[in-house]
Amino acid sequence: MELTALRRVGQGLITLKLSAEGEMRVVKSIQDVVRLWKEGPEGKIALVEDAGTTTLAPVLSKLAGVVCTSGALGSHLAIVTREFQIPALMGTKLETSESLDRRRVVIKPEEGTGGVLLVSD
Repeated sequence: MELTALRRVGQGLITLKLSAEGEMRVVKSIQDVVRLWKEGPEGKIALVEDAGTTTLAPVLSKLAGVVCTSGALGSHLAIVTREFQIPALMGTKLETSESLDRRRVVIKPEEGTGGVLLVSD
């Protein structure tokens, strides 16, 4: 799917110097993970509020990427995503109040350890 104009909606610490593109799924509970498992996690980017490796465990290896609003590069989730070669943004500061659920997004590395979250309009 070709993305239209991209706009920055967040920035954080990138775990790998790799980009990821996919459809965002907001994960706040085990029920959200079950729903994601049933619909197929492939090509999805999970947005989590805390470094919830245990919560994401059933789908983590199949995700295109992860965005976490807390944590750092030494967090367990950051370590596991690096091991699985899954791009992740940690400690992400979202710059929008709009819902990103089911939106096409891109995780893109920048200079140093920074990365940005872009959304397709």
